[in-house]
Formats: sequence, C-alpha cells, structure tokens
Amino acid sequence: MKVLLDSLLPRLFPDLGFLCVPHEGKNDLEKSIPRKLQAWREPGVRFVVVRDSDGADCRALKAMLVKLCQDGGRHDTVVRIPCEELEAWYIGDPESMAEAFDEPSLRMISNKARFRDPDSVSQPARALAELAPVFQKVSGARVMGPRLTPERNTSRSFQAFIDAIALIAPQQP
Repeated sequence: MKVLLDSLLPRLFPDLGFLCVPHEGKNDLEKSIPRKLQAWREPGVRFVVVRDSDGADCRALKAMLVKLCQDGGRHDTVVRIPCEELEAWYIGDPESMAEAFDEPSLRMISNKARFRDPDSVSQPARALAELAPVFQKVSGARVMGPRLTPERNTSRSFQAFIDAIALIAPQQP
C-alpha cells in the first residue's frame, strides 16, 4: 500500500505533505493505532488509516478501526477500507491496468459481469494475476500509482479514499 500511495498522492495532491507509516500486517496496525496516535505531538496533523478488508465486513472493520483511533485520543482520523484488497482499485481503472501491464485486453474487463463492481471482486490480487500473469503486488503498486485516474476509476472504495484525502489536502490555487 505504501508503494502505491507514495506515487499516487503526490501526483493527485501536489501540495499535500504526508508520511506513510507501513506496518507488518493488520495485527501490527491494529495494535499500534492507539499508541501511535497518542504519541504523535505535531500540531495540525491529520491521520488517515487505510487497511484492506481481506474478506471482513467493511463496515464492521471500519467501525473497529475508528474506535481504535478514538481510543488513541483522535476523533478526527479518517478511516478508509479498500474492499476487498487494494488491487480492486486497479480493477476499477482498466485503462491504467492495460497501460501498466502492457496488456490491451485489460481495457475490456469491465464488460465482464465479474469485474463490473471492482469492490465486489473476490480476491482481486489473484484475479489480476490471472488476467495479467506479469502482475506482482509490489511491482504492480509501483506501476499503478503513477497511472490510477480518479475520473475513470469505478471502485467506490477508491473514490471514497480520494474524496477523503481531498477534504484534508491543502487547496490548490
């Protein structure tokens, strides 16, 4: 996720200063949220927590993460859940996938019923690997970050993430 966000956010929000804090899996993230939020002392900082749902109920997961943030003393933290995995965001932008993986046939995947709603695709990383055998998670994030386009992306969770960042990002003149 960090690899994707490190290239996506500066492109879409050039005036946004940010720091991605990676974790060693979801358990590490969940354990560290209250502690890190309580310890952070820089004034005016906003926090965004992003975690794949990995098959969990997205709403219940978000509620749990919001509570962890509140336990850390932060009631203004934004929590966003890519449903089911970050790779659903890629599936929401077939044009970018076709460019990134040099696979023109990917432009047509939204014509298939299975891919019309990217956020409902079961195991999107696996589905993407089947569609583009060159796909790997880290290198995929590296090539998709510079390409994902909010205007054409049909993933609702991607749009919710972008909308949330837009609300906290400094406004461009």
